[in-house]
Amino acid sequence: MAAPDRLTKRNAIRRENERLILAAAEKVFAEAGFGGATMQLIADMAGLPKANLHYYFATKEELYRKVVQQIFEIWLHAAESFDKAPGPVEGIGAYIDAKMEISRRHPFGSKVWASEVMHGAPVIQDYLETTLRDWTEGRAAVIRRWIAEGKMAPVDPHHLLYMLWATTQHYADFGHQIETLNGGRPLSAQQWARAKESVKAIILKGIGATPAQADII
Repeated sequence: MAAPDRLTKRNAIRRENERLILAAAEKVFAEAGFGGATMQLIADMAGLPKANLHYYFATKEELYRKVVQQIFEIWLHAAESFDKAPGPVEGIGAYIDAKMEISRRHPFGSKVWASEVMHGAPVIQDYLETTLRDWTEGRAAVIRRWIAEGKMAPVDPHHLLYMLWATTQHYADFGHQIETLNGGRPLSAQQWARAKESVKAIILKGIGATPAQADII
């Protein structure tokens, strides 16, 4: 086998192992917390030898920070709608869609973030004080611009963002409660679609940015 082929195969194996490790770590950290999680538990969940974890991540804290960074980067990507949208109907509407879809597809990552913050962010406080603060101020500036342009009511940008986070992440962080109230079943694709439309309709109307013909369910 040619050297480039071997390199390609090794890279593919590395990416797959990292994917397995991060998916397993999300679930273990979400269920056991940082203190209760162990590298052995994560290795067992990933179906890999413990030595493999230490090859990719030297310590539990390094792996934990990677899990937190990954969910935050996914959220950052969802927020690109703010920068590209002409107004709040498009920007906030797309952001709600994206954030709720993340709650559907990455519930464990959201739970890890929530648990970390509720415990005073002992591991990622520096991340909150830098990356999250900068991101929040950037989105607040966009909201203020929309307000100045008369495209939405004059609301406090920070409290609007807190409401958006709380509402969209509720579907991940309190997923068990939602399933219980849904007859013990996860929301179906149709129910997720209705939930997104309902949340968008309620929030956009609340900030005076309801489209001319909104589909309110």
